[in-house]
Amino acid sequence: MYGGCNLTIFYLVRHGEPNWFLKDQRNLKGALRDFVPLTDNGVYQAEQVLPNHKYLLNCDLILSSPYTRSLQTAAIINTKIGLPLKVEYDLHEWTPDNWQASGLDEITELWKDFLKHNGIYPEDGRKLWESKQSVVNRVRKVLSGYLDKSNIIVVCHGMVIASLLELSSEEIQLCGVYEYELT
Repeated sequence: MYGGCNLTIFYLVRHGEPNWFLKDQRNLKGALRDFVPLTDNGVYQAEQVLPNHKYLLNCDLILSSPYTRSLQTAAIINTKIGLPLKVEYDLHEWTPDNWQASGLDEITELWKDFLKHNGIYPEDGRKLWESKQSVVNRVRKVLSGYLDKSNIIVVCHGMVIASLLELSSEEIQLCGVYEYELT
């Protein structure tokens, strides 16, 4: 109990290593780039989440981004604990290009522009990339629907976690677990 109310703790788990080679090999563009599965190493990373974070065994539910890398990670974690697993569309990764970029070079330029502006749209107008505040707002809206639970595993993405925790995305490790309380 916290201030007379139950406190919900969200354990944000970044997905395992995705197989970006498949994306390049198949020339996947737009939203298709997010259908790649985990590498063998990514599967191993997901298998190590519970042994390395046993407190997750006390969770009530698993929420997952709809992207394959998160869903596969959530499914691997769930093979050991058998919790209800819900997919929430708005837990998806930061959108650099509204799925319009033609390739990695363009996405890289959009990422640099995002960093240059610290994820905040400049006063002279909107950008193609999703703002940091937009990420935070959509994810908080999802999480606020689960405040009746105590402990929830949320399998999502590096930029989602970094935006919520106000960290650099480079600080968010693959299959890292980060505690978050909705305030």
